[in-house]
Amino acid sequence: MTVNLNKNLRIYYNKITESIAFYPAVIAIVFLFLSWMMLELDFSSFGKEIKSNIKWLSLKDASTARSIISTIAAAIISLTVFSFSMVMIVLNQAASQMSNRVLNSMIGNRFQQTVLGFYIGTIVYALFLLSTIRDITSGIYVPALSIYLLILLTVIDIFLFIYFLDYVTQTVKYETVIDRVQKKTMQNMQEKCISNEEEKISWNDLPYVEIKAERSDYFQGFNEKKILEIATKHNLYLSFLHQRSTYLLKGIVLLRLYSKNQIDKEVLLEIAAANDFYDGQPIDRNADYGFKQLAEIAIKALSPGINDPGTAVIALHSLSDLLSFRLYHTNSEFLTDANDIARIYIPSSSFTELVENCIYPIWRYGKKDQYIQSEMKNSIQQLLAVDYKNKYSQLFDHLNNIIQKEINEGIL
Repeated sequence: MTVNLNKNLRIYYNKITESIAFYPAVIAIVFLFLSWMMLELDFSSFGKEIKSNIKWLSLKDASTARSIISTIAAAIISLTVFSFSMVMIVLNQAASQMSNRVLNSMIGNRFQQTVLGFYIGTIVYALFLLSTIRDITSGIYVPALSIYLLILLTVIDIFLFIYFLDYVTQTVKYETVIDRVQKKTMQNMQEKCISNEEEKISWNDLPYVEIKAERSDYFQGFNEKKILEIATKHNLYLSFLHQRSTYLLKGIVLLRLYSKNQIDKEVLLEIAAANDFYDGQPIDRNADYGFKQLAEIAIKALSPGINDPGTAVIALHSLSDLLSFRLYHTNSEFLTDANDIARIYIPSSSFTELVENCIYPIWRYGKKDQYIQSEMKNSIQQLLAVDYKNKYSQLFDHLNNIIQKEINEGIL
């Protein structure tokens, strides 16, 4: 029960932190505490002294204070609604013209979440402030300092909105979306990929126990720290049979657990619970999703409904850059413990698989377009030149032959 609870909490935590509402909610709470602190300052002896000594800070009329706060709250609410509407339009346009899969990277944009959070925080601040104003004889109890801070926040909101307009119009551009996906994919590979090193599994001859998928969903990975800790403690070795991002049906064998000794049932349950199954394509968890999204953008751009080979070429160039990095780098297939002993093996996509899954489909959709023909040949030639070890020369030669053959058949 506790194991499943921890697993669900970890999954829900990832979903919440990746949600578009996470940053706005956190910022709104910060503004709520800010309003409370400002009110404490306003009604303290120090605050009263400030308002008494600085005449222009003294706001004695309660009705005027209410009018200011109400006007600001209504204005910022309208600003927030308009900004959210712009974000929704951008997301809808990206989904219809590029790919639904790029929505996660756009929703996860921290800047626009911060701006929206600042709007909502200002509204929360204003409403909380409005509830504290009372009709009293002495104006010194009107929270003047808090109201003037609210005015300052409103001015900041206006300037943020002006910048936000420009920012949103830039994010809807194909070049911006493709560049964002490329950078996130490259960042993930630079963090998790290593130089190609051949290493063989050393525990295949040991007895093993199979652990099956507990539900039908996408296998997104596992809690590496937790499983390594369990494997080290009980001297276990794990071999995953499927790559991350693979859709598995319930009951399919997920991994094999090797050990010289009998494995307790509780250990099996802990390891099974440490595996993550949920939908979505988080690039920060798996760089292969970035390759797939760029390929989908290119294919969607080449569809008859959109017919935009220029966007497909930009996506192809980004894929070429990522593939040039993967020539001699691969996802770490072996995870080692603190003593540098390999404990976990998980298969990863090879360079050849990435080319077949990304480059081939783009060529099949765009092989009749001269722009695609030229850029595809150019990209393959550059990858061939970058492959100084000639490790994939046969693959590139084969792809070049296919391209040239189909170009000639098209001309005939």
